[in-house]
Amino acid sequence: MNQKANITQSQKLMVFVLSMSLYGLATLFTELIPSFQVGIVEFSVEYFLFIPLTLAILFDPMSAALGAATGEIVFSEIMLGQFGGLGELEKFITLTIGIYVAGRLVKNPKNRKAVAAASIFGMILQQFMGCVVDILKVQLAVSDFEAVPGLPQSVFFTEGFAFLNDVLFSGILFCMLPTVFLVPRLYGKIEPLLGLKPRDEKNLPAGDAGMTAKAAAGAVIGFAAAVGAELLAESGMSLIDWEASWAKSSTAFIVGIAAAAVLVILVCSRILKNSRRTEAVQGEM
Repeated sequence: MNQKANITQSQKLMVFVLSMSLYGLATLFTELIPSFQVGIVEFSVEYFLFIPLTLAILFDPMSAALGAATGEIVFSEIMLGQFGGLGELEKFITLTIGIYVAGRLVKNPKNRKAVAAASIFGMILQQFMGCVVDILKVQLAVSDFEAVPGLPQSVFFTEGFAFLNDVLFSGILFCMLPTVFLVPRLYGKIEPLLGLKPRDEKNLPAGDAGMTAKAAAGAVIGFAAAVGAELLAESGMSLIDWEASWAKSSTAFIVGIAAAAVLVILVCSRILKNSRRTEAVQGEM
């Protein structure tokens, strides 16, 4: 029988806050990176998904996933003076599902092939769900179809082309490759800082036994909720929807980056402090 490594609520909270602050800081920087277009192909950095994926594979998948989704809303939306209300729920849910599923698929972080497959699959899953939602909005006539010059007048082709473009560019360069590079190098080095044993096939966190039927059903239900929320938002039921006069100003970016950086420093300091305390206690035993 495999030995289960229990992760406490305080450790999950640390992973959540670390994922939220790091990914929130990263999303602010992606807002500043310009996109460029070659013909009908647009190259842009959608997100640095390797950050929460690395944390999900090494630590607790759900805590890392929820932290990343929360960080994107807090730092790249609210801190920049805008909030889409109910419309933000779709991205929150699909991002959470993609990271969570990827984290659960990897049982041995030292297996580079498994890490590569899980990271790109998580990104593809998140992008595919977003693509399906956009197609449904047009097909159900709750949103107008915005044609792209140079592409056939088909929502399926347009969304499929955008999906493929994001997967091949952002998915490989800013998701799979950095995750494959970081996970094996951090494995066994940062887990002790949280008082955890490195996970492997014989030492899995409690409740983390790969993709079970229950976890898959939860992902399907979550996606259905995301579709419903986006359709309601497009229909006019946006609930809390606001944009400040200073939205996306340079001051907003500076304040957001500073807040995220301070949070990263605080949580890292707390983790190091707890690690030293644990080492001191073990040394006295």
